[in-house]
Amino acid sequence: MKPRLEAWKAAPGVLKAMQDLQKHVDNSGLEKSLQELVKIRASQINHCAFCLHMHTRDAVAAGETMDRINLVAAWRHSPLYNERERAALAWTEAVTLIADTHAPDEDYEMLKGSFNEEEMVELTLLITTINAWNRFQCGFQAVHPMKAKNAAAA
Repeated sequence: MKPRLEAWKAAPGVLKAMQDLQKHVDNSGLEKSLQELVKIRASQINHCAFCLHMHTRDAVAAGETMDRINLVAAWRHSPLYNERERAALAWTEAVTLIADTHAPDEDYEMLKGSFNEEEMVELTLLITTINAWNRFQCGFQAVHPMKAKNAAAA
């Protein structure tokens, strides 16, 4: 895979705007490990290798286990996630796939059971932000960092 464009060099003001938004999200008060699980799940749905590479490492740094990171795509079928995490992951899927899901009432009700109104808004901004990052990275085919010895032969 060859990168199409270095978006941040082409339009540094856009990167600054995204970084400012990310700073707000990072300081939202939502648990760091929950934030990383949400970022991983959205990035899985969007097939964003760049963001998966980054956020799996960030999740480990935030204290997440490899079991929980590896199973987040199948969170509905694993007892490793608590009710708050389940609500966040369901909302992540609903909002990331909004054209298909229309953010169903059942996911919203689950969300209301685990988050207060401000947290629901902050979580939705978190989901929106990772989806924006995914679209930049996937759209311009950003390649995640890797050691040359790990790269597949062309």
